[in-house]
This record gives sequence, C-alpha cells and structure tokens, in this order.
Amino acid sequence: MEKIINIHIEKLPEGVYLATSDDVQGLVAQGRTATEALEIARDVARKLIEAKAQHSAGDLNLAVIADSFDYQLIVNA
Repeated sequence: MEKIINIHIEKLPEGVYLATSDDVQGLVAQGRTATEALEIARDVARKLIEAKAQHSAGDLNLAVIADSFDYQLIVNA
C-alpha cells in the first residue's frame, strides 16, 4: 500500500541537497540533485517503515494515497 510522506528538501551551502521528514523519524538523505536526494529518501523511508513494523505493532499514521492528488513537478529548463 502506498503512503504519503512529506519531505523537506534543502540545498546546502556545499551544493548538495538534504532531504528530511517530520513524518518518518530518522529520515535523512543527501544527494547531488534534488531528484537524487528524493530517490535516496524513498529508499530510506521504506527501510525505516519496514523496521518500525517489525519492532512494534504501532503504525506511523501516514496518509494513504488517494485516487487523485496534486504533485509539484520540478523541471530543469
């Protein structure tokens, strides 16, 4: 089941992008581009959610993706 996780992307002075989330504790990812940081964040989030499910009965209370939703698409033009 797909879930929605809010991700915060920040460009650091070093020129890399940092992705963090208040929805998934411990989610921190860094990439050379915003896209790479998001891809890494997706993998990290998946692993953190799986680990949480194995070690506790609690859920992270993440929203389930609806049949339609809005998404901000970043295009390098």
